[in-house]
Amino acid sequence: MLKKSLVFMSISAAFFAQAQDISVLRNSVEVYSGSPMVGSAKFNGMAGANGALGGDANSLLTNPAGLGVAISGEVSGTLSISGNKNSSSLGGSTVDYSKTKGDLGNAGGIIAFPLMTETGWKFINIGINFSNQSLDNVIESPGNANISATLPDGQASLAGHAYSRYGNLSKMSFGVGANYNHNLYIGAGLNFFNASIDQADRLAFRMLNNNYIDTFDKQDSPYYERSSGFSASLGVIGKLSPNFRLGASIETPTFWNIDRDFQFYNHPTYGNGTGTENRKFTSPLKATVSAAFVASKNFSLNVDYTLGLTKPDYKVYGNPEREINNFFKDNYKNMSEVRVGAEYRIQQLRLRGGYSYLSNPLDALTISRFDTAGNIGDQSYSNLMLSDRNLISFGVGYDFKSFYIDASYQNISSKYSNPFMRGVTGDDFDAAYYSVGSKSIYQNPDYAVSNVKNNRNNFFLTVGWKF
Repeated sequence: MLKKSLVFMSISAAFFAQAQDISVLRNSVEVYSGSPMVGSAKFNGMAGANGALGGDANSLLTNPAGLGVAISGEVSGTLSISGNKNSSSLGGSTVDYSKTKGDLGNAGGIIAFPLMTETGWKFINIGINFSNQSLDNVIESPGNANISATLPDGQASLAGHAYSRYGNLSKMSFGVGANYNHNLYIGAGLNFFNASIDQADRLAFRMLNNNYIDTFDKQDSPYYERSSGFSASLGVIGKLSPNFRLGASIETPTFWNIDRDFQFYNHPTYGNGTGTENRKFTSPLKATVSAAFVASKNFSLNVDYTLGLTKPDYKVYGNPEREINNFFKDNYKNMSEVRVGAEYRIQQLRLRGGYSYLSNPLDALTISRFDTAGNIGDQSYSNLMLSDRNLISFGVGYDFKSFYIDASYQNISSKYSNPFMRGVTGDDFDAAYYSVGSKSIYQNPDYAVSNVKNNRNNFFLTVGWKF
């Protein structure tokens, strides 16, 4: 078995170089460098802004010191219904993709232990939080008759393309928080991640002689990743006055172990088959600073700012990882996010709202691409593969003393340019497209680029119990 694994690792090293660059780069940033931020309906209704407020298990998503703010125990569960829509445009045509999925979005609890001592330490609290989100995202780009290709069976025109990703990302966190004299709160947490990704890169051409549509899979695609990772976090919250709080937290990089199975084609020794590989990935170190204003028991406002302090990094086993790391060194800029959330209470009724802005972590990139008329030329894009993201949220809740119910809605929007179609080969790598049915091979050094509008509409319902 060991000898077989080493053989497939050598296949991967040869075939992965410059292959799957778009989906790998996108997933490295979106999946492995991000973190699940699906909390309770209250948390989501305030756009995830609670770094200086705390008080429940969702503090483990932003600042574990918030665990120390709680003065009673609590458990809750959250149902999430996530809707995702992509509108991809090319050459005057648009293809829409939409999907709605329901799942357990969040579950958590906190146990408060009052300290009957004469010191200033008032509580030691233990929290656990589970956050889960769907990674499903399909980008279906339309064809363009002006973009042509010469295939072994004759001339053809672009009929369409799809990046399809299915899977889930989850984060299980355990933490402890302490309360000193109701003025200073400290906390620490351990985070355990799991991700599953089923990814494909498929291209379609229409043969001009008979209108037959031939489909092509990118070398090393489809691929299937099952990954696990861990990180740690530390935080502090301090009261400057009864109404003002400041918070700060830091989360170590997430250290990922990624196992992949992939399909390869036209290997000189093995032909078509399945290979396996293992990778080590380190996400950026993140820091968050927070400020909160609590005017009274009826109104609170929180602002969080999160900044990535380092860059994504793969452990280097050979040229493929070295190429990706060089890309991030040259083109990755530190991710930053601002979250603002507020809550207003009218007796037992709670009204909430929030806004979040996440910056594009990639610099402007210049590529050689086909334009709408089918001509080839260089063009620079400020939002290639990824872009800024805007989130707006609203929520409502009702407190029945020991029992409560909350609901919230989020709209998340972004626009970006989606490159595809490039497939090249070299002396030690193969990144072409292969048609298993017709045995055709498509090679091309230039991209086609579609414009994608992404809208996510998420609904959350939380039921909780205080004790």
